[in-house]
Amino acid sequence: MIMGGGRGTRLQPLTRLRAKPAVPLAGKYRLVDIPISNCLNSGFNRIFLLTQFNTASLHRHIQESYRFDPFGGGFVDILSAEQTNERSDWYQGTADAVRHNLNHFGAHDDDCIVILSGDQLYRMDLRALVAQHVQTGADVTIAAKPMPIDEIRGLGVLRLDDDLAVTDFVEKPNDRGVVERLSIPPGTGTEAANAHPTCLVNMGIYVFNHRTLRSALEDRTRSDFSKEVLPSLLDSYRVFGFVHQGYWQDIGTVGTFFDANLRLTDPDPPFDFFHPNRVVFTHARYLPSSRIVHCHIDRAIVADGCVIEDAELQRCVVGVRSHINRGASLENVVMMGQDEFESPDDRVRNRAAGLPDMGIGAGTRIQRAIIDKNARIGADVRLSPKGLPNGWEQGDLVVRDGVLVVIKNGVVPDGTRVGDVFDA
Repeated sequence: MIMGGGRGTRLQPLTRLRAKPAVPLAGKYRLVDIPISNCLNSGFNRIFLLTQFNTASLHRHIQESYRFDPFGGGFVDILSAEQTNERSDWYQGTADAVRHNLNHFGAHDDDCIVILSGDQLYRMDLRALVAQHVQTGADVTIAAKPMPIDEIRGLGVLRLDDDLAVTDFVEKPNDRGVVERLSIPPGTGTEAANAHPTCLVNMGIYVFNHRTLRSALEDRTRSDFSKEVLPSLLDSYRVFGFVHQGYWQDIGTVGTFFDANLRLTDPDPPFDFFHPNRVVFTHARYLPSSRIVHCHIDRAIVADGCVIEDAELQRCVVGVRSHINRGASLENVVMMGQDEFESPDDRVRNRAAGLPDMGIGAGTRIQRAIIDKNARIGADVRLSPKGLPNGWEQGDLVVRDGVLVVIKNGVVPDGTRVGDVFDA
């Protein structure tokens, strides 16, 4: 089960018109492709996606991307929030979403149910997670990631004993004393090579025995796994932790989304889309190769179908069908691209209506920005969040977490000046 129903309020404005798992990633993917690919690479092909808010683009992506051989028995089945004779309200949390759909899974009591988040960047062999769950005789297994104690804000923290049984679980602790009690001293435990104290954080990845899951969800006042359900199980069930030592990033805010994308341009990125045996699947678009003419590019990911002419790119992610015109300069920019190519006739009509061409106009300079899909940024524009407060908004421009965002379908007229960007 992949949880895809949250509002994604901390990712606004990227989630203004789409569900959080549908947010584009790394030029050509969507966030939801990561958990689905982890499932498929692990041999798990019976996948349910639970959705609720702004679902149209997410549903379309799933339907276009994941079509299975009818003889293999696999599927990615979309389960949207629905009203029934028993319930007429929306999902109240992650546990409530699963509770609403238990009757759709067709699972037996001794089946294992793997529950994944739809908005994280990581690679995990889920077979190892399930194998440990079975080997330990666990009722519930929680995947946990060691992290420095100064990076755990907003995350659940757990403590394990020597046999990996969970002895303590606190959701988003703010008290320094609680954090220190749950921390792993430097030079000990799972992070022996780490010189600083760490904590094991809840990754939002769980394995339940189906019988245990049904029992845990009987109390309808408990709506969220991490806040209510899991802490209530420690005294009555065998709850174990699975320690994940690889890269993992929760894409919860505009800042973490921006940083995770730009880190993919590093010479040795923490998440490698080029892994030979761990393909990340997505929608096959059948686009032409990108055309790049007389450009200076330093550390960039450029997706298919792009046209980039006489431009300068430094540490950028350029999404599908992007068009960057002559003399443009981009530094630390995530550009999501376009849903469709703009035809010459479309350009004529749009120019007559006073709209710039889709993409980035000639001579434009942009720093530290996310350019959402189908944006139209005119010529000789200067955009930067420098000098602007968090939460600043003007027209189709927003500043979040120190990043300037051009919203989806946004228009920035020729000559616009925003932020402190110097002119060369």
